Formats: sequence, structure tokens, C-alpha cells
Amino acid sequence: MMKNKNSLYFCGDKRKIVMEKRDPIDEARRYVENAKNLLAEHGDYDAETQSYMDRKYVKMAGNTLWNGVLLILDAVFHVKKNKRSRPDITDYQQAVAARDKKLLTWVNNGYNILHLYMGYDGVRDKATCMSGIRTANEIIDKCAMMLPSEGPSA
Repeated sequence: MMKNKNSLYFCGDKRKIVMEKRDPIDEARRYVENAKNLLAEHGDYDAETQSYMDRKYVKMAGNTLWNGVLLILDAVFHVKKNKRSRPDITDYQQAVAARDKKLLTWVNNGYNILHLYMGYDGVRDKATCMSGIRTANEIIDKCAMMLPSEGPSA
């Protein structure tokens, strides 16, 4: 069995490729890093206005951050699909509220900053974008403490 850097591994038959399951905490943090890189490399920051010039990359970064948050929330809270076929923000809010009210505040802030302000509106203000990154990291850190540790493998 041979591993490559994309976390794929090949079983005896090279036609069968199986994705390796990644740690949700590491994966969510990777999303945050990807969003930071998007803004740093493509955001075209204007120091005078303290804003990013290209709304497209702010939207991409916001959506990437929000997807990372959803990934870790799914890992911790196992939000179920409903008759609408995918979870809604209220489904996440209910699941989080039942367990941690402070985390609910972070999730609500994350939804507003990452999903709405950055992802939909493309708010180019650097302070808002940095607040979004901090919020995503805070949610990931709080959720990481809630994930059960798997312990040593046998």
C-alpha cells in the first residue's frame, strides 16, 4: 500500500482509490489556512482604506471559513439531514444550544461574519475579515475540546 501527499492510498488494484479519513480538527484548520492564503495571495489589500480590493476573494475566503466551521460542527454535533435534504443554520443552532450556550454565540457570530458578511456580501473590510478568521478558530478550538479522544489504537 502506497500513500501520496493527497491522502489517497492505493489498494492492490490501482483502479481502486480509497480516501483516507482525516481528523476533522486538522481538516477544519486546513480550511482556515486556505482562506488566509486566499486573502494574502489574491486579496489585493489597500492599506489606505484598510480593505481588500477584490470582493471575489473575500467571498471565497468567507465560504471556505464557513465550510470549515460546518465540518467541525458536523463532527461534534452530528446534525442530521432533514426533509429539506440538508441541515439549516437553525438545525446547527438547536444542536449547539442544547450543549453549550457560549459556543452558540460564537456560531451565530460565525454565521453572520463568515457566511453572510464575507460569503454573500463580500465585505472587504480587513478588520471584519480578521474577525471572521478569529471566530472560525475559536469555534474550532471549542469544538476540539468536545470531540471524544480516540485513545491509543490497538
